[in-house]
Amino acid sequence: MDRNQLTIRPIIGLEIHVQLATRTKLFCACPLEFAAEPNSRVCPVCLGMPGVLPVMNRTAFEYAVRTALALNCQIARFTKWDRKSYYYPDLPKNYQISQYDLPLGFDGAFDVPIGPDGQTRRVGIIRAHLEEDAGKNLHEHPGITQVDLNRTGTPLLEIVTEPDLAGADEAYNFCVELQRLVQYLGVSEASMQKGQMRFEPNVNVAIEYDGREYRTPIAEVKNLNSFKAVRNAIAYEIERQVRDWMADHDYVMKKRPKENRGWDDARGVTEFQRGKEEAHDYRYFPDPDLVPVEIDDAWLESIRATVGELPLERQARLQKEYGLSAADAATILADRATVELFEAAAAVGHAPTLARQFISFWSKLANERNGTIAQLGVDADRMGELSKITAEGMINATAAAQIAETLVGSDETPSAAAQRLGLVQVRDEGQMAQWVEEAFAANAKAVQDAISNPKKQQQARGFLTGQVMKISGGKADPKIVGRLIEEKLKSVMSNE
Repeated sequence: MDRNQLTIRPIIGLEIHVQLATRTKLFCACPLEFAAEPNSRVCPVCLGMPGVLPVMNRTAFEYAVRTALALNCQIARFTKWDRKSYYYPDLPKNYQISQYDLPLGFDGAFDVPIGPDGQTRRVGIIRAHLEEDAGKNLHEHPGITQVDLNRTGTPLLEIVTEPDLAGADEAYNFCVELQRLVQYLGVSEASMQKGQMRFEPNVNVAIEYDGREYRTPIAEVKNLNSFKAVRNAIAYEIERQVRDWMADHDYVMKKRPKENRGWDDARGVTEFQRGKEEAHDYRYFPDPDLVPVEIDDAWLESIRATVGELPLERQARLQKEYGLSAADAATILADRATVELFEAAAAVGHAPTLARQFISFWSKLANERNGTIAQLGVDADRMGELSKITAEGMINATAAAQIAETLVGSDETPSAAAQRLGLVQVRDEGQMAQWVEEAFAANAKAVQDAISNPKKQQQARGFLTGQVMKISGGKADPKIVGRLIEEKLKSVMSNE
């Protein structure tokens, strides 16, 4: 069979688990701490001891509702907790507390960028619900599996999408945007290196051939922990399913079961793990130890007030209001406190200059301290003032970067720092004209090249500018210097 005779349409939905950034677990007071000594952050509740009673973490529920609101979900005013029964070595009580038929969020939608010109695809959100995580199996020693239960009971928000994604790249973009959203909302660190965000794509393919449509069985690829793995696993799975159907036309839904597969990153393939469970396999029933959650208008509105303007909307506004590029706006938006600091500083400063400073030296200073720009401790008024005096020509860009370093950890104003460090640019044209004369007198060959050597003209003029800046100790205004050099060159040429 010639593959060119086929019309292939991938059908992709995602299940995403997001670890919420609470101080304690979902149903007990054990602290959440990454890389703590194994089995040191546990108690009788999360160990599933007989007779213990769970108590819901209110902050976890509010974080989940905040995210569901940002995903345009309907919020259930009444929801309950259910026991999802299955046996795993890292789940001591042999059931997971989850939400089955009454999730806290449902019928939502999330717009995802799919093209360079701002095109988006609206992806339906079937549900968003809270559940507790299991522990972690460790395979660090041959022939032995160890179990670390520190993660057991960690609050997870599970988000399930409609199968609206049409390719591996779209799924990749969805995951990137969702990570940005939960980080922006402050509900999760969403570090995939720490296992705080995991993706499980559900993939099948509609194949049109000879006037008929065939649909391959759904495969769920389990526990992907990188954007690259999401894209590569989906791309591989699409090709595998098409290959398997071409080899056997009975490889279709209803004739083959759903299956769970794992991703082998080293080999670049998915591998069969087991048949996929259905809801009845888990024997869901309401948890008798936990009361239902009823959310009233006042509580819901107090959570809604914490959502604010969402990243995609804010990015578009930043680009329009401040003339930022899409890349610069996205960089500033990576941290909510930082973008709010930027907007407050822009209100008192010069926004285009401020944006360049955020992307350059403010980002550099934050990275050197393993933090964010907002964590540097420099307030919006001083950041705005620094951008303003740079734009006005009081200092140059190099001096601004030097001043920024002095502002971290001090209360000094940028203007005072510029005066103290001797970085205020000289705006006296008479003084600058004198420096230009000195540079011309000391560099006759460069002057001649700037006048009569087309190949070296631009380089020579740049050299002369550098010499003036050197003579001035960096205090000359480069724009004025450039103009004075041009005027001096014309004068020399007219006198020859």
